[in-house]
Amino acid sequence: MKYLRQIFFLTIGMLVFAGCSKVPITGRKHLTLLPNDMILTMSIASYQDFLKEHPPLPASDNRVAGVRNVGNKISAGVIQFLQQNDMSDKIKDYSWEFNVVDDKTVNAWCMPGGKIVFYTGILPITLDDFGVATVMGHEVAHAVAEHGNERMTEQLAVYLGGVTLDYALQKEPQMTRDIFLTAYGVGSQLGVLAYSRKHEYEADKLGMVFMAMSGFDPAKAIEFWQRMKSAGGQKPPEFLSTHPNDDNRIKALQSFLPEAKKYYKTGQLSPGDNKQQQKPVKTVKLH
Repeated sequence: MKYLRQIFFLTIGMLVFAGCSKVPITGRKHLTLLPNDMILTMSIASYQDFLKEHPPLPASDNRVAGVRNVGNKISAGVIQFLQQNDMSDKIKDYSWEFNVVDDKTVNAWCMPGGKIVFYTGILPITLDDFGVATVMGHEVAHAVAEHGNERMTEQLAVYLGGVTLDYALQKEPQMTRDIFLTAYGVGSQLGVLAYSRKHEYEADKLGMVFMAMSGFDPAKAIEFWQRMKSAGGQKPPEFLSTHPNDDNRIKALQSFLPEAKKYYKTGQLSPGDNKQQQKPVKTVKLH
């Protein structure tokens, strides 16, 4: 028994060492033990299931066109940022897709693999391309930083005793699926969003950098969160249910803005990398 215990803790220690990675920009080390290919498989399946239950708006809808226009620019900026920082492996299996569903919920999310959904309920607050870029950059940042993998690692340890994901899928498929959906903030029926305040602050910073790399002034992110604060009223929207205090978040954004501005001045796509990206950002009303 003694030796088995030693082997158990040695195995756990090796997994922890192997599973530690760093979050871009902040450099925080975090534990992500779940295989990316398995996370990606679950992501695609859950995304398709969601769209079956919530048919996306057609491409002819101007709201869809606006979100996809911004999404293409943000994804180009993300690709360049990760290439410049030798982190391209983080999105090597991404196949970007942007959809809008007709739902009054104030929400948006990005699954691993670049599967992004905006709810129409958030568009009156995003207001224009800059607001959409703020939300898009923020949600993509969660995926790139592997916050969902980190959350699933934590939650599987709590609910299922730290078993592997494939074992959990076999023995507790519904619970594992619920944990996955909770970890990625999919569906208003879950009641809470995925990420901790620590993750939210990281996504804010990385999201501002992605905005800047994509040609959007990161200062506009502060304006969006100010509008979101005003929209909260007595009860915060679901999009804010686990987010930092509004004033603290805005202060943190303002504090990080000079750093994000560096990417806006010098980090944008080089001529020829993406011709569409070089065009001035055209503001499109989405409400």
